[in-house]
Amino acid sequence: MARRRRHSAASRSVLTVLTAFSALAGAALTGAAPAGAVPAGRHITPGVSYRQFDVPTAAGTAHAHLLTVELGNPHVRLDLLYPGAVAARATVSRLADSAGAVAGVNGDFFNITETQHPGVEATGATVGPAIADGQVLKAAVPKGQRFGPSLPPGTTTQDVFGVGTDGRARLDRLSLVGSVTTPEGQLPLKGLNQYALPVNSVGAFTARWGTVSRVRATCGTDTDRAAKCSTDTYEVTVEDGRVVSASDTPGSGSIGTDSTVLVGREAGAQQLRKLSVGDPVTVTHDLVAASSKVPYVFALGGYPVLRDGAPLSGLDDTTSAVRTAVGFTDDGRHMLLLALDGAAAYRTGMTIAEEADTLRELGASDAFNLDGGGSTEMVTRAPGASAVTVLNHPSGGGERPVPNGIGVFSTP
Repeated sequence: MARRRRHSAASRSVLTVLTAFSALAGAALTGAAPAGAVPAGRHITPGVSYRQFDVPTAAGTAHAHLLTVELGNPHVRLDLLYPGAVAARATVSRLADSAGAVAGVNGDFFNITETQHPGVEATGATVGPAIADGQVLKAAVPKGQRFGPSLPPGTTTQDVFGVGTDGRARLDRLSLVGSVTTPEGQLPLKGLNQYALPVNSVGAFTARWGTVSRVRATCGTDTDRAAKCSTDTYEVTVEDGRVVSASDTPGSGSIGTDSTVLVGREAGAQQLRKLSVGDPVTVTHDLVAASSKVPYVFALGGYPVLRDGAPLSGLDDTTSAVRTAVGFTDDGRHMLLLALDGAAAYRTGMTIAEEADTLRELGASDAFNLDGGGSTEMVTRAPGASAVTVLNHPSGGGERPVPNGIGVFSTP
């Protein structure tokens, strides 16, 4: 109970600071601003503004950077920032500048290292589903294969934050629906451009994957990310609807736009071995939303922390860290992007429970946690500038390359 009271006090402090904006008329908020940061309350572009403030937490003081985005503004749109391939990484500033975004934050957790599998290349691919510009990029890995802190009860790797074609933000789940039709019959497709496939399954890799090795997809199990790599694997390349090559070991390198590489493990590998060069094969795949009937313009993974104004049960209230999160209110028409500062004075950050409380007190009805720690980053582009500026201090001392993020775009 004492900890919950501290959370509420911290949230009240947030509200006090934000209420003071109009009176301050652009004066600096409580707490020292990072070097190069946009002044508190600064207008970025029509429908987008930035502010910064301190948040008292159980572990100390966190310094927050907040972007407010009016999704109902016809001059504002959101999309996924990513480096052109699922299995690739770049800094948030580079992703934003390459895409022409006026602001952005980092995104989903990802396959950052492979210390449990010596000799296996870390792919850099994200845990959850991803959609960019209305196009499906990838599906979610099994829950036991995710990187990042433990998921709250009742959440999955299929959970996403996204914006539909109606311009409204939503929390949802995106599941893969697909099949592989062969002369032997139809097989269920259980993976799409994922760094980890379910045991006994077949997964598809397309040109969107990139050039990184596909071996990692056959390592670990559905419940143990560190489990050994499978010794029963098979890979088939399908081009223009027919098998053109096969291999016992998943390969690497670019995949043609008219090609699909099928990777099987265990029972999935055994099914693929029945195919011969020249056999006709049809592969279908799509991501299906659990709730929304409106197609998504973009979506990315993480996990929900706030629904309908109430924090999820079982949120971690003991581990403090630098965090990135997104929230929305007004039926998805008003969005908040929150990134904590990683400077030494603020590096303790806040717990997930405190994050949920903070976003609720800022007005969010729903909120979603993204990757944090050294990945947390927020950037904006000043009017007339040709490049974005990093607003927070990354906790690792410099920008960390990440696989995706949320980009804010301004249209004429």
